[in-house]
Amino acid sequence: MFPYSGNSFSPSSLFSAYASLTGFLMLFRSMIHDFVPEQLRTYLSSLLDRFFTPKSKNITVIIDENFGSNRNQVFDAAELYLRSKIGPETERIRVGKTPKQKHFTITIEKGEEIVDSFEGSEVRWNYVQSEKENDQQAKRYYELTFEKSLREKVTGSYLAHVVAESEEIKRSLRVVKLYSQDVYVTDDDDGCAGGNWGCISLEHPSTFDTLAMDPVAKKKIVDDLDRFLRRREFYKRVGKAWKRGYLLYGPPGTGKSSLIAAMANYLKFDVFDLELSSIYDNGELKRVLLSTTNRSILVIEDIDCSAEVRDREAEDDQESKTNKGRVTLSGILNFIDGLWSSFGDERIIVFTTNHKDRLDPALLRPGRMDMHINMSYCTGLGFRTLVSNYLGLDGLNHPLCEEIERLVDSTEVTPAELAEELMQDDDCDVVLRGVVSFVEKRKVERSKARESVSICKEVVIMTDDDDDEKYSYCTNGMRNRKKQAGRRKGRGRGTRNVNARSY
Repeated sequence: MFPYSGNSFSPSSLFSAYASLTGFLMLFRSMIHDFVPEQLRTYLSSLLDRFFTPKSKNITVIIDENFGSNRNQVFDAAELYLRSKIGPETERIRVGKTPKQKHFTITIEKGEEIVDSFEGSEVRWNYVQSEKENDQQAKRYYELTFEKSLREKVTGSYLAHVVAESEEIKRSLRVVKLYSQDVYVTDDDDGCAGGNWGCISLEHPSTFDTLAMDPVAKKKIVDDLDRFLRRREFYKRVGKAWKRGYLLYGPPGTGKSSLIAAMANYLKFDVFDLELSSIYDNGELKRVLLSTTNRSILVIEDIDCSAEVRDREAEDDQESKTNKGRVTLSGILNFIDGLWSSFGDERIIVFTTNHKDRLDPALLRPGRMDMHINMSYCTGLGFRTLVSNYLGLDGLNHPLCEEIERLVDSTEVTPAELAEELMQDDDCDVVLRGVVSFVEKRKVERSKARESVSICKEVVIMTDDDDDEKYSYCTNGMRNRKKQAGRRKGRGRGTRNVNARSY
């Protein structure tokens, strides 16, 4: 069949051998096709492929966009997670932005591969998008490829890591909403609250870094919020609703609203601003509060004067008729500390007041208002924060700052008043000299006011006539304060002496 001549093959002999071999293979193939069943041929073919093809060391996990009839949480998590892994080696990306978004959204294009590392192991992500067929929606999925030895680590801890990281990314990108019953509800609202809550984006820039508060007090608040967030299982174990109450009290202009905004921006919680005067009765109050969402802050400002919060023990017929159609203290307490308080998770309730001593003690106890935060007058350290915010100064590099800090510590002036003085001019020296004059003037005014009160008290003590004659020696302001104190005493509520600079 294969002619041989010496030690070499001639071209004609090679061609003859090739033709003979080709003819034999065609004959053999024809015989196999005619005499060997198709099932056996398929089995032999797969057996040969398995024998000659080397085994792959990798495994590929398919993550579809939908899981049954629902969205695949792992797909959505991977889509967010991989945005943070796009590097300079990625060749094709997609960029988009909706009118309500503040930042551009960047995703990878189909066919692109992203390499990620986890605990010293390497995995590869590939985004795949099929073409539309028969008017059907294009199928999207991710291919996750890794070594077979990493199967337990990837399907266990790595995918859980991807989901957890995506939740953090989602939280950081989340737009905080401010809800109110006074805001008109539109079809464009993308919030989740029910009822008659309308919302706008909360664009208040306040953060804990910009708050003019004592640094120790700020740290206590932040630590308390962090502890609250990570105690889901703790609250479940001890049998308490996962909520926290904060009472913010102090003079006007001390930053109570700014602190609420800072808490919302820090936690990424929506804010529900409730005006009790707009609520008809306890039933409506319950319906309104039940329509709020999880991971939210319920705010009731000026709790001492925004509603008729009555004494719960006054339940005679006359009082019942008077209170009909009003929100009562009992109605508020039943929601924040009763059976209805277990509705929802991660709820924060904030009450604000300028007069803590006017509130019923039942509202102040732990379990209702867990943390009492005294928003006091500004301190030297608080002024240092204001100078940094408004003038961009360190507070230690200007000779007037130390003098102002000493003055601020020795008088009563609110952060709002100092902030207004810091906005009077663009020249730092001019502004700080103006602040010095303002604080010195305020210190003199406060001193005169205290002297006036002291003189009035002495006159009252030295006078033996009736009450009307005692009042005649005092100013109208002192007379009104005495009458208010008498009324509070008559109701059985003692005045609390709160240190304005304590936390």
